[in-house]
Amino acid sequence: MNNEPNLFGIAEKLVEYGKSKSVDEIQVSIANEDEFTVEVRNGEIERLTESVSKGVSIKLILDKRVAIASTSDFDEETLKFLVEDAIERAKLSSQDEFAGLPDEFYDTSQEIDLEIYDPLLEEIQPDTKINIAKETERICLSDERIKLSEGSFFQSGVGEVFIANSKGFSGYFKSSSCSSGVYLHSADENNSYEEGWWTNSVDFASLMKPEEVAKIAINRVTRLINSRKIETQKVPVIFERPMTSMLLGFLASCLNGHSIYMNQSFLAGKLGQKIAGENISILDNGLIKGAIGSRPFDREGVPTRKLTLIENGFLNSYILDTYSSRKLGLKSTGHASGVTNFYLTNGNSSPEEIIKSTKKGLLLTRTIGQGTNPATGDLSRGAFGLWVENGEIAYPVAEMTISGNLSDILNNIEMIGNDLTFDRSITGPTLKIAEMTVAGL
Repeated sequence: MNNEPNLFGIAEKLVEYGKSKSVDEIQVSIANEDEFTVEVRNGEIERLTESVSKGVSIKLILDKRVAIASTSDFDEETLKFLVEDAIERAKLSSQDEFAGLPDEFYDTSQEIDLEIYDPLLEEIQPDTKINIAKETERICLSDERIKLSEGSFFQSGVGEVFIANSKGFSGYFKSSSCSSGVYLHSADENNSYEEGWWTNSVDFASLMKPEEVAKIAINRVTRLINSRKIETQKVPVIFERPMTSMLLGFLASCLNGHSIYMNQSFLAGKLGQKIAGENISILDNGLIKGAIGSRPFDREGVPTRKLTLIENGFLNSYILDTYSSRKLGLKSTGHASGVTNFYLTNGNSSPEEIIKSTKKGLLLTRTIGQGTNPATGDLSRGAFGLWVENGEIAYPVAEMTISGNLSDILNNIEMIGNDLTFDRSITGPTLKIAEMTVAGL
C-alpha cells in the first residue's frame, strides 16, 4: 500500500465544499485498505482473495438534521454531488437536538507511536502466507486422532484512515493486522467434536508459528474425546481465557452507550453503583503499544484513552460515542469505533491453581449459541468442557447448557488468573465463578 497524501487533500477539499454550501458541520472520512485471505482444506486452497478497497463517507449536519452518504467513486464531480445530495436528504430528516460533531479532538501535535503498523506485512509474498495455512493444517492432519479438518486460514490487512471536519480537525493513522488458525474434528464411537485455535497480532513476527497453533488446536479438540453427559446441578465454573473473552464481550454490549440510553441494558442508571465484586476491575485502553485494538482516535476524531469502566466493583463509565454521551448528559469516551482493548485485570492465581482449588466443577472450554440478553443480563449457552473432581481434570463433558445472570456472575468471581494476554481486543484471564447452573441430563 502506498501512502496517499492526496487522500487528505480530497477530504479537506470536501469539507471546504460542504462549508461553501452553508452546512453547519461536516465530517469526511476516507478508508484505504489492502486485505489478503487464504483458506485451505485438506491441503487444497478453497478460497484466495486479495483486495484493495477505498471509500469515502460524509456526515453533515444542517439545522440539527443529519445525513450520511458514502461512495467508492473518487471522481471530483461525484463527490460534490454526494455532498449536495446529502444536503437535500438532511432537509427531509427530523431535527435532533443531540446531533453534531464532537467538541474534543485528538491532538495531532502530541502524536505518539502506538506501534500498530508492521511494514513487513506489505512485503511478505502470498506464497508465504499460503504456506502458513497449509503447514498448520498438515501438522494437524498428521495426528491420527484428527478425523477431519474444517480448514485452516491466514489473513492479513493494512489500512489507512483519514478524517477531516469543519471544526478544524485533520487526523490520520495506519494500522495492520494478521491472523492464522485451524478448526478440526475428532471423534469417538458416538460423537464428533469440533474445536480449533487461532492467533492474532498487529505484527507478523508476533504471530504464533504453525507448530504452536497446531499443537494447541490438536489438544483442544482431542481432549473432548469420550465426553460424558452430566446431571443438572449448580457447581463452580472455571472460564478458560477464550471463555472469559466471551463473557466480557457480553458485558461490553451491556455497557454500550446506545443500549444504555435506549434502556436496553440491565446496567442503565447504575453509574457510580457497585455492580461487581471488589476484586473486579475492567478497563478499555486504546493506548497499549502493539495491541490489536489500539488506535489514536475513533471514527469521530475523539482521542482514545485508558478508561477504567469498573473499578473494584464500582461502575465508573459507559462506552460512549458523541451522540450517546449527549443523550446521557456525559462526555464521549472515544468509542465511536467500538471497544479498543477491553480487559479484566490480572489476578494472582495460575490456571493450575484455580483448577486445584476446585473440589467439583466445570472447566468451560467452548460455548455455542447466542443466548445472551443485555436487557436482563441473562446468559444461557450450549457448553463443552472438562469435569473437575478433587482439584484435577477427571473427564470431558458435553451436551449441556450453562446459565446464569451477568450481575450474579460479576459478584461471584472467586478467583482470577494471572494469564491475561492481549491477543484479541476483548480479553481477560482465567476466572472461577462460585456457582452457575449446568443443565445436563
